[in-house]
Amino acid sequence: MPKLYARRRLSILATLTGLIASAALINSPSASAALPTPVSGATARGYLAQLTVAAENRTGYQRALFPTWITISGSCNTREWILKRDGTNVVTDSACAATSGSWYSPYDGATWTAASDVDIDHLVPLAEAWDSGASKWTTAQRQAFANDVTRPQLLAVTDNVNQAKGDQDPATWLPSRSAYVCTYVRAWVQVKYYYNLSVDPAEKTALTNDLANC
Repeated sequence: MPKLYARRRLSILATLTGLIASAALINSPSASAALPTPVSGATARGYLAQLTVAAENRTGYQRALFPTWITISGSCNTREWILKRDGTNVVTDSACAATSGSWYSPYDGATWTAASDVDIDHLVPLAEAWDSGASKWTTAQRQAFANDVTRPQLLAVTDNVNQAKGDQDPATWLPSRSAYVCTYVRAWVQVKYYYNLSVDPAEKTALTNDLANC
C-alpha cells in the first residue's frame, strides 16, 4: 500500500463527503473559478526531489478501474461540477447539464461556448497514475483520485487537445500555450507528491528543467 494511505487514509477516503459540503458554496449557475492554485515553484521543486524514480508498468491497466464520473453535489457529477467551476456564466438544467456558458482552455487559449467542445482533463492521466503506483490502490482510492476536485487534478480544456495529450507525461507533452507550462508542471508534481506516485527518469528530467523556470 502506498505510504500516502498510511498517513492520509482518512483524508483521502473522506474527500467525497467533504466535497458535498464545499460544492454547495458554488452551486450558483454563474459560478466561475479555475484550477485550484498549485504549490509554488520552490515547493514543487522540493516535492520533486522527494518523489521515487522508477520505471513505469502498465500491466493490467483498465480505465474502468478508476470509476468516473461520480455525484459531487445534488444532481451534478464530477464533469458537470468542473464545467460549472471553470466556466463563465454557466447555466444548467434540472439534471445539471450545461445549457449555455463559455469555457476558456488554458492549454491552448481557445474559448468555447458549447460544453460538448470541452473535456475534463485528468492533469495526471489515469493510465499514468496506474503506471506509477495506483495499480496497488483499492478501487475506492482510485475513484477518489479520478474525481479529485480539491487538488489541481481536473481541468476543463479543449476536447481535441485533451485527446492529443492522451496519457503522456511532461517528458513528451506540455500545453502549447507556454504561459501555462509553469502552472501545469507545478500542478503535476503536487498531485504526484500528494498521492505518492513515482516518476520515471525522463519525466523527472523534464520536470526538473521546466520547474527551473518557475
